[in-house]
Amino acid sequence: MTSITLTAVAGYRRTARRRLGLVALGLSVLILAFFMDLSVGPGPATMRQVVGALFDSSGIDARLRLVVFDLRLPIALMAVLVGAMLGLAGAAMQTILNNPLADPFTLGVSAAASVGASLAIAFGWVLLPVGGTLAVTMNAFVFALMASLALFGLTKLRGVSAETMVLVGIALLFTCNALLALIQYRSNETQLQQIVFWMMGSLGRASFEKIGICVVALGIALPWMLARGWALTSLRLGDERAESMGVKVDRLRLEILALVSLLAAISVAFVGAIGFVGLVGPHIARLVIGEDQRFFLPVSAVMSAIILSLASTLSKAVTPGIIYPIGMITSLIGVPFFISLILSIRSRGA
Repeated sequence: MTSITLTAVAGYRRTARRRLGLVALGLSVLILAFFMDLSVGPGPATMRQVVGALFDSSGIDARLRLVVFDLRLPIALMAVLVGAMLGLAGAAMQTILNNPLADPFTLGVSAAASVGASLAIAFGWVLLPVGGTLAVTMNAFVFALMASLALFGLTKLRGVSAETMVLVGIALLFTCNALLALIQYRSNETQLQQIVFWMMGSLGRASFEKIGICVVALGIALPWMLARGWALTSLRLGDERAESMGVKVDRLRLEILALVSLLAAISVAFVGAIGFVGLVGPHIARLVIGEDQRFFLPVSAVMSAIILSLASTLSKAVTPGIIYPIGMITSLIGVPFFISLILSIRSRGA
């Protein structure tokens, strides 16, 4: 090898080690945020008692077991998993649409999933022949997929810019919200309570069964996306250049949109529509790690998981004895960031 090649290889290895160190640091912060979430919540239990119960559950009393394993642990785990799902979905959408403002919430995919879930709750209308609690998830998935396909179709039109995509996403969001209002108007009191749950977002109905489904979804989506990391990274250079490298752009977009729909549908079906987590997390990851999708995707998932875990802690700590809907907290955090992002994009375009 020439000296220039050896220098380039050494530089690449240093960059890879630095990025792996940042991934490890993010995971360490996530673990800390997870235990902070566990330390706050219903029932009297300190951080020391919670940690002790997790590592040695044989010697704890029934009250502490109830507080830790039945009340706090499902919520803390669901916050981490749903945050990771939304962050991964937002990062993937920003990449395949080449749109820094894309995520399942801002482009109406989560709202479409909410419409599908609400139709299954209120009227029992399902588009696939499934029953039980799975019907809500599958209906949410189908509606999220239809919204994603509509956005995909829009990207094929000539002259469509990132700003136009955002406007169409906002239009889709308002349309879905109008449909949700109509469904609420036609629902009875019990159905209305369940639909309001989807719209506000809450971790209060977390269970280990739902946690298992989230683990499976992440276990499918993350390796699939990482296996296409090179193709996704090349997509950031533009469609024409990616195609010249052998990437089947349309097929790649369809695959990723299907996975994004799956992640958005499951998160909405289990905890409701949670905004801006899938937008903020990937942008922090991009500032920290860059555009290499092999690192950008997992770091986006970790950052978003940290954000939702901290938001979960805040939702329980603001007023003792009251747990605020998680969607309210993330919106309060995300809206200022969203506005600053729009202003920064306008200033770069000026």
